[in-house]
Amino acid sequence: MAWLEQHRTSGHYHLCFRFGGKKYRRTLDTSDTKSAEATRLRFEENLVLLERGRFELPPDADLITFLLSDGKLAAPPVVAPSPLLGDVFDRYLATCGNGSMEANSLEMLVLHLKQIRRKLGDSFKLQQLSTSHLQEYVNTRVRVKGNKSIPLSTVSLQKEMAAFRACFNWAVQTGILEGTFPNKGLRYPKGEDKRPFTTWEDIERRIGRGGLAAGEIKKWWDCLFLDLGQVAEFVAFMATHGSKRWMHPMIATAAHTGARRSELVRLHVDDVDFQGKTILIHERKRVKGQRTTRRVPLTPFLESVLKNWLAKDHTGGQNLFFDHEDGKAVPVTVDDAGWQFVLSVRGSKWCVLRGWHVLRHSFVSNLAAKGVDQRFIDEFVGHSTEAQRRRYRHLFPHQQRQVLCNVFGP
Repeated sequence: MAWLEQHRTSGHYHLCFRFGGKKYRRTLDTSDTKSAEATRLRFEENLVLLERGRFELPPDADLITFLLSDGKLAAPPVVAPSPLLGDVFDRYLATCGNGSMEANSLEMLVLHLKQIRRKLGDSFKLQQLSTSHLQEYVNTRVRVKGNKSIPLSTVSLQKEMAAFRACFNWAVQTGILEGTFPNKGLRYPKGEDKRPFTTWEDIERRIGRGGLAAGEIKKWWDCLFLDLGQVAEFVAFMATHGSKRWMHPMIATAAHTGARRSELVRLHVDDVDFQGKTILIHERKRVKGQRTTRRVPLTPFLESVLKNWLAKDHTGGQNLFFDHEDGKAVPVTVDDAGWQFVLSVRGSKWCVLRGWHVLRHSFVSNLAAKGVDQRFIDEFVGHSTEAQRRRYRHLFPHQQRQVLCNVFGP
């Protein structure tokens, strides 16, 4: 005779019976009464068959497993250990580091996954990941604790979750995990659009009214774009105050092409076509998994600067911009460019600039303010999303006003 016992806290049923003068007990891992009773009845039938000799128990077989499987299994099936979060993350990062991902993108991926590791822990069983785990992570990351913590922006939080999802999906595709990433129904705090590009004068006017916290002031300077006069002044400043010889030609190139810092350090001498009056920019962001290029016309000013750089200061080699270490020419790195920018503007009025990207903002914004066709702007800088275009669309005042005048009259 077999009977059921229900655990007081979990509610799970246990199957109990006696055989050979000994009591046995095994959890059924269910709290459903009908399911547990059906298992008990089938088990009891198999127990009777064993007692009557209709079933033959194999030597060293597990009695309960044998009867629960209708005499098909001699031992409990071996369950593979659940993959641990730390192991899966390490394997995924090793795969991404094989050249399929750019160095700066890999660095950001490591940072995103590091936050998740810190919260869930390397020993977390990833197969057990649920929506509740993800929601708790989201809630924790956006929670403000005192005055020392700044809540994470929704965009940054979504990037962290996207990195986690990419890792999980990779593990499923490689057979490490099963199922789908449980982010359906996940609730994020409301985010806000990036602020439109703004002039120096407008930012100073807003700050001058007072009442802005340091974080708000920083956000406004992040939106700065330099007008054409300020761009020319800043490039001239770098000709005399650049911390390295390559800073002036590299700043001029950024200002007159809108190239990103990472794109600038990848430029080769042969990318500058003085005969065709263009410069070839090597992209690694526009098309996922593919390296693309775009050509930007060479302005007369930039042509003059680069010719002067190549004739007087360039000492050979493939890279357009390089530095010297121990008497050898070495390519400028992204980190080098960032640090030398900070050193060059330190103590000057330009110290409010947030880095190389202000020149890209300025390039785009000045083109927009002059009414340049949107298709040309997209081609010059490699923009491909509506969110990117929206940040400078307000700088088309004449075209926007003309649309309304066409409707309501002059």
